[in-house]
Amino acid sequence: MGMRMRDAFFQRLGELRYEPTEKRIRVLVGDFVVVDTTRAMLVWEPRRIVPSYAVPVAELNGELVADAETSAADDRLLHPGVPFPVHSTPGASHTVKAGGTERPAAAFRPEDPDLADYAVLDFKAFDTWLEEDDRVVSHPRDPYHRIDVRPSSRHVRVELNGELLAETSRPSLLFETSLPTRFYLPAEDLVASLRPSDKLTYCAYKGEASYLSHDDLPNLAWCYRDPLPDAVQIKGMVAFYDDLVDVTVDGVLRERPDTVISRTLVEEFKPGPAEDDRGVGSI
Repeated sequence: MGMRMRDAFFQRLGELRYEPTEKRIRVLVGDFVVVDTTRAMLVWEPRRIVPSYAVPVAELNGELVADAETSAADDRLLHPGVPFPVHSTPGASHTVKAGGTERPAAAFRPEDPDLADYAVLDFKAFDTWLEEDDRVVSHPRDPYHRIDVRPSSRHVRVELNGELLAETSRPSLLFETSLPTRFYLPAEDLVASLRPSDKLTYCAYKGEASYLSHDDLPNLAWCYRDPLPDAVQIKGMVAFYDDLVDVTVDGVLRERPDTVISRTLVEEFKPGPAEDDRGVGSI
């Protein structure tokens, strides 16, 4: 019997996984080069859905100091919002001393023979990451994850509790590995009045997203004003969390996504006090 590729991927999600890369990886604190290596590995701890870079300890321009203890994860899925110091495989946490600074719990050495000479680094603990000469944002890019943007003539209608937010016959559809299809609409085809938000998020594949709020839901939509090269087709276009709104495509109402992100969004936006102070998860 055949198997859907997505199911095959998730069957291995509970295991420690790694993939060597020939890319030149550089890690900087200010102008100080902490690592410059062509022997890095991408590492996925059990249940982590985005990778981290592991680098040879011998090529680390600094000192690793063992921390007193390592935080152990429960059985939850470790999405990008779960901090790096929460680990799901045996090993030891270390502070990185480099460039005159100390980065607590910024390195992790798994108890695995294939990674015995490596330290996994916390992406957010360092100032700059480069793959060759290309700066990487948010987290390392997964070689098994991609985005495809396709212009379309499908008729898309977006509503919130019966209120028309946007309608177009010239959307761009963004298909991203294992994630719901997102519908990006020309800003001129918005009907509802949306106000700019202070919220920003970062995607390793698309770049920096700025958000737009509706009177009833903050940060309901987002836009990439200066996207990365793989997403230039959606520059200036607007997408909505269809986890929270109704999207009708060619007259057919789509089911709302049921993912970790969508369940988190629905929970965050349940009616309650201080609703205006709540944000939404990254995309």
